[in-house]
Amino acid sequence: MDGLFQPTHLLFILLIVLIIFGPGKLPELGKGFGKGIREFKDALKGGQSADKPNTPEQKNTPAS
Repeated sequence: MDGLFQPTHLLFILLIVLIIFGPGKLPELGKGFGKGIREFKDALKGGQSADKPNTPEQKNTPAS
C-alpha cells in the first residue's frame, strides 16, 4: 500500500469517477463531499467541547 496514491493512480481514479458520474455531476459530488467533511470536523469539535467546558483556564500566578 506504499504506492497507492501515486499521481498515475489518482489520474485513473479521477477518470473512472468522471466516466461513472459524468462531468455534470462532479460539482455536486464535490460540494456534498466537502459538506460531509465539514460536518464530520464539526462533530469532532462538538464531541471534544462536550467533554471539556468552554470556560477559560485560570492562570496561577505566584503571590509577590
